[in-house]
Parts: sequence; structure tokens; C-alpha cells
Amino acid sequence: MQRDALDQGLIVSCQPVPDGPMDRAEMVVGFALAAMQSGASALRIESAAYVRAVRAATDAPIIGIVKRDLDDSPVRITPFIADVEALADAGADVIAFDATDRARPATIEALIEAAKARGKLTMADCSCLEDARQALAAGVDFVGTTLSGYVGPDEPEDPDLPLIAAMRQLTPYVIAEGRIRNTQQAAAAAEAGAFCVVVGSAITRTEHATSWFREALDSAFAAREKAMRPVLAIDIGGTKSLATIMEDGVPLREIQIPTRRDAGPDQWLADIAESIADWRGSYTAIGIAVTGAVDKGDWSALNTATLDIPGTYPLAEKASGIFAAPVFAMNDAQAAAWGEYRFGGHGAENIVFLTISTGIGGGIVLNGKPLLGIAGHFGLLRGPSAGAAPLEDQVSGRWIAAEASAAGHAMEAPEVFAAARAGAGWAQKIVETSAARTALLCRDIQMMIDPDCIVIGGGIGLAAGYREQVEKNLDDVPARLRPQLVAATLGGKAGAIGVADLARRNGENTETA
Repeated sequence: MQRDALDQGLIVSCQPVPDGPMDRAEMVVGFALAAMQSGASALRIESAAYVRAVRAATDAPIIGIVKRDLDDSPVRITPFIADVEALADAGADVIAFDATDRARPATIEALIEAAKARGKLTMADCSCLEDARQALAAGVDFVGTTLSGYVGPDEPEDPDLPLIAAMRQLTPYVIAEGRIRNTQQAAAAAEAGAFCVVVGSAITRTEHATSWFREALDSAFAAREKAMRPVLAIDIGGTKSLATIMEDGVPLREIQIPTRRDAGPDQWLADIAESIADWRGSYTAIGIAVTGAVDKGDWSALNTATLDIPGTYPLAEKASGIFAAPVFAMNDAQAAAWGEYRFGGHGAENIVFLTISTGIGGGIVLNGKPLLGIAGHFGLLRGPSAGAAPLEDQVSGRWIAAEASAAGHAMEAPEVFAAARAGAGWAQKIVETSAARTALLCRDIQMMIDPDCIVIGGGIGLAAGYREQVEKNLDDVPARLRPQLVAATLGGKAGAIGVADLARRNGENTETA
């Protein structure tokens, strides 16, 4: 056999679990034939007896090994010259052996010489780059990553891709082997530079593959059980706060509490705690969504006109003491973004959430992960005003009411929208100006982040005709640059739904850290 016979090949290791129900010659032959019929290029077989049985059934290339447990050496794979000779006589084309730098019955050079004497190729099962370097110097034909991770106290979970790449710098004849358990890992081994790839337990050891699936399902079912545990979600807003018991995105109980703006965060939490005193014990974690910035549980204001927070407030610490449960806190618009991503039905992996209400808030989910910190605070952008004021002061509900007052009409934003629908020119101009500025913001967001869609929410954003007015201002934008605007579906509960889900996930991460 020539070395190139294994080029870009899949080698299936047909090694049953010792003394298991598959540990019979007819089972090994069956595995081997099934593998070859399904596209394998070669086989790796343990023991001269099984090599002989497989050779009688197929002319496929065979890498042969013998495994022994020795009292005086840690070397297990083909330790003796007699093993090399037996494998060669049984019909193996390549003889593989342990090439680690450990006490051994026969030297690497002697094993190679014995295999060459019978016209066979050799494969060095290595644990590290130095093993490969020494084996190549001794004249081995292939080096493999077979023993990487198996000579130390702890066995890693994943294949040693860096070792494959490093060996590839020494020789093109690198056989990737060890802990390759799925198609993605096999492909990654090829991309790392492997000449060919060995897969064993994932294909031919039913016991191992079954245990992997069992463990994965146990973990998934446990996570699902945790997801069903109730979470207390609190959304503290500028005029009212929402408290709800949430279970897998579904509110079970809820209550709204007025936010006494001048009372301060201690009193806001106390008011909520008093209102839901009879809920104690019915939740396992707490998620709190608030306007402003949250950094590692500490809360601060970004625009005091929305809600004034004196200095930096230890929100998570205070709330945990009051409600007697772990607390995860975050910005309310970021929480709403996650809620819309997880439960809004938008079918997108990358979204920006834009809430236009009393102010403007936002959140970003990229590659299925929420961006926290101050990411998404689009209402505080000052570019459109040349630095004079935050954008939300020229777009949001407060600005709409102020413009109406300046025009001689003392009314809030909902009344301005009603007047615009009734045909009042002054009201239409205010709404159109707000929509035009929002359109520019959406266009800038698309250029900066390129999300799959921008989800529009909030009392202004969802007001009748507003989103359509925004889209009208985007008609002249080329299709590739134009943002896709969609309406939020969760309404005012998006923040509570999102923070409840993240609070549950945060609890799982803490438990498994």
C-alpha cells in the first residue's frame, strides 16, 4: 500500500468495548464492511485475530494495533515486536504503535524496523509534538494525534486541533485521531491540516455514543425544568413599575405599581416589595429591568429627565436583600430586545430593538447574544443635533408634547397623534418630523450593525401610522442599505419577559461555573 491511499480519507476505527456485547469477530467484520460501504477509505482494527477476520472479508487498507495492559510499562498500543509481526502476518497494511516518550518494552526504532522488514507502513500514535518529531526522525511513515490528552491526569473533551496544525509543519502525513465525535470536529481536523481523519467511538462504539446522547438529553431536560421555574420579573419605569411572575415567557401573576419619581430607588423597591408581599416563596430568581445603565448590578442614570438615579445605586445587592433571591439586573430596552428576540416570533438571529416612547431606548442581539453595558442607547446619540442635545429630546414623546405646547396646544403625545389623524396640520408636521429623524436613526443603525431587522416598539413607535411614516422616509434608500422595520409583538411586557429569561439563564451559568 502507498501512503497516498489514505489521502483525504475517513478511517473508521472498529474497536468494540472490551468484553462488551459487540466484542466478537463477526461484529467487528460487520462494522468494517458497513463503514466501507458508506464511504470509509480505511479501517483501524485492534488485535491480530480481528485484523485476520476483517482481512478475509475485505481488501480495504487496515491500520492494525494490539492493546495490552502491562505491569511494567504504561505503553498499551502495540508494545512488542512480536505484536508488529503478528499484525503484519494477519494482513494489516499499516502498523500503529505508541510513540510516547515513556518506559517501553521495545524502542520506536525497533518497532519500525520490524514493520519495514515485512513491507508494512508505520504510524506513530503521539501525545505531543516532540513525540512526532522523534518518530519522524526514526523513519515513521505517519504521525497521529491519537494519544494527545491520554498521558496526563485529565482527559480533554475536544480533539487537539492545534497539535494537528503543529504536526502539519513537520510532515504532510498527519492522521487526526482522538475525541472526534461529530462531523464538525472531523471537518475542523481536516481544516487544521490532517492528511486523513480517524473516527471510532462515534461510529462503532454503541455504548459510548449512547452515553453521549443520554448525557446531552439529561442536561437538556434539566435545563427545561429550570426554564419552567417561576421568575419574578420587575420593570421599573418612569411613571409605573411592573412586577410579574414569569414562567417560560408566560406571565402568571402581575401588578402595576406607580413610580413615585421623587422618592428614590430605595422607596421604589420597598413599594414593589409591599405590593407583592404575598408572592414571596413563589419564585426562584429575580430579573429587574430599569431605564439607564446597569454595570455588574449597579444602576446609574444616563438621562436624568427620564428617571433620576442619584449617583450609582447597588440595585442587584439591595433588591436581593429585599426579595430574598438572586437578582439579575439590566437596562429595560436591552431586556425588551432579548424578549422580542426569544419570544417575539421575528425569526432573526441579529436584531436591533428600538423603543420610542417617553424617551428612546434600544437593545442589540447579535449572533444570538445580547449586548449589555451601554450598547443600544440610541436615544442618547448627539450626532443629529451636532452635539447640542440627545436625539430622544428631538423625537420622543416628551419632545412631541413640548412641540405641541409651543404651537399653542397643551396636550400629551397620544393627543397629538389623534389630532394628526384628524387632519390638524400642526400635529401632522410634528409627527412627520419625529418620524423623519427616526428614519435617519434606523438608516444609521443599519449601516453600523446590519441587523436582520429593526424591531420598533414603545408608545410612539407603535402609534397608528408612525412606523409607516418612518418607512416612507426610507423609500429612496437602496434595497441593500434599507433597514427592515417590524413591529414589536410583546408590547409593554417585553422587558419583563426578556429579563426573566436572562435571569433564569444567569442562574444556570452561576450554578455551573
